[in-house]
Amino acid sequence: MNYRHVFHAGNFADVVKHTILTRILAYLMRKDAPFRVIDTHAGVGLYDLKGAAAEKTGEWVDGIGRLIDRDLAEPAKSLLAPYLDAVRAQNPDGDLRFYPGSPLITRNMLRQQDRLMALELHPVDVEALRENFAGDFQVRVTHVDGWQALGTHLPPKEKRGLVLIDPPFEERNEFERMAQNLIKAHKRWPTGLYALWYPIKDVADVDKFVAMLQASGIPKILRPELTIRQPSEPPRLHGTGMIVINPPFVLEEEMRVLMPVLADALSDEGRGRWTIDWVAGE
Repeated sequence: MNYRHVFHAGNFADVVKHTILTRILAYLMRKDAPFRVIDTHAGVGLYDLKGAAAEKTGEWVDGIGRLIDRDLAEPAKSLLAPYLDAVRAQNPDGDLRFYPGSPLITRNMLRQQDRLMALELHPVDVEALRENFAGDFQVRVTHVDGWQALGTHLPPKEKRGLVLIDPPFEERNEFERMAQNLIKAHKRWPTGLYALWYPIKDVADVDKFVAMLQASGIPKILRPELTIRQPSEPPRLHGTGMIVINPPFVLEEEMRVLMPVLADALSDEGRGRWTIDWVAGE
């Protein structure tokens, strides 16, 4: 599996992932105290949906392309507004051409007192990321392995914020590595908020990953999942999930409003299914 951001920008998984991201940020903004977002696999920050990579897959058409102009009813309309506003901010002429990755979506919501650390290992991508944030004193771009950086950047000095983990799944053992590093990070900052994205392609891999988290003893793990089609053979990406540790108390309720709307908008011929469960409670 290779989910390097540039090939899948704006697809159904991005829509779900970035919706959850904006709901977490909206919660953090309820208090005046500053917060920090650490984006461990930031990518380039902005993607041209008419570019060669995005055109090669065209996944955005059945992702953000289905949602951006959809007639939404309340309360889903208000809950989705921060996400859709961040996308529209990159397309001021109204034509959907550019899709913001998680760093730019985050930046669109930061207040003056908040900070973003955008970490990226790919040597070409990190230079593009630096260009996208040139001169922005609220954003620090670092060329580093995001997994290793968790050992040195936690806890942040603000003592509140979010660690967003969105790896490209270029390694065969990525699920195991995610679990191990997440457990280590949580030991360094047990009160931190963590959001970790994963693809649903081989259900057995996901089940093993979740079992590792359950065995870790980490409390307060919420898991929203969305599938847009039935599993297939050979396996293909058919769903998306997030692990949220120490979730905002409003997140479960908000996602129970949003997930049916997203399933209806993004699924193949009404085949969307969604679940929200607690991998671990208090």
